[in-house]
Amino acid sequence: MPTGHSCFTNTFFYINEQSRETCQWVVFIDGCLKPVTAIIPRGSILDPSENAAVVGGNVLTSQRIVDVILKAFGVCAASQGCMNNITFGDEEFGHYETVAGGAGAGPTWDGRSGVHSHMTNTRITDPEILERRYPVILKRFHLDPNTGGKGRTRGGDGVVREYLFRKPLTLSILTERRVFRPYGLLGGEPGERGQNLMYYNDGRIVNLGSKTSVNCKAGDVFLLRTPGGGGYGEPEEVEEAGTSTPRKRKAIQSPRGRPKNKMSHVGRGSVYEYKRAQESA
Repeated sequence: MPTGHSCFTNTFFYINEQSRETCQWVVFIDGCLKPVTAIIPRGSILDPSENAAVVGGNVLTSQRIVDVILKAFGVCAASQGCMNNITFGDEEFGHYETVAGGAGAGPTWDGRSGVHSHMTNTRITDPEILERRYPVILKRFHLDPNTGGKGRTRGGDGVVREYLFRKPLTLSILTERRVFRPYGLLGGEPGERGQNLMYYNDGRIVNLGSKTSVNCKAGDVFLLRTPGGGGYGEPEEVEEAGTSTPRKRKAIQSPRGRPKNKMSHVGRGSVYEYKRAQESA
């Protein structure tokens, strides 16, 4: 069913909470939001028709709306823009989790690393419980250094989460910002885009894009890298060098022992172009 109204409700709830944090001297009541009028055109992504195929109103759309509003007011840079939804299972079980990323920086604060931003209502499963209950081994789960955008204040870093599947199952992903990087604001650099890579046991390496479902076999590895947050303001000069020093993203070893940053994932054909168009929307 259409999710426009629910995601817009979540958006206003978040803005109310943000205002409560930044304007602590204001006593917030329902009347504080009465001057705010939301104009939502019929047939838009926020008020789709009953026949429209929609999904992810809470975990994707609401976060992008908040980024748009905060950018319009110049409040802070873009955050990771999604909740990196991961599901896997078969006829006997199913597991669903959301994975954190980087938050956008603001005028006086650095973005937080490895957190959900704007909207969340879940906590991730502990590795010990995940491996005990499901046929999966969590090979890595840590912050992804230097993925937040550089600026006067820095964006938060995303995370790396790597799964080794121990039996055949289906993996589904629903993510954002795999093509366009989370933008910086007022001269701040954008955060790094996310990436979803499948390392098949037969040696193939496939970039899954942002949204898809694939069948996996025992021994296949899924590597998730979530986006960082954008930086805010022009980066300050480094005293030793006298100029800003570009930050290079640190290469992370792939499951096969080679730096992924040096790998090329070339896609061609009509299906590839269609997926790129969908991811760029």
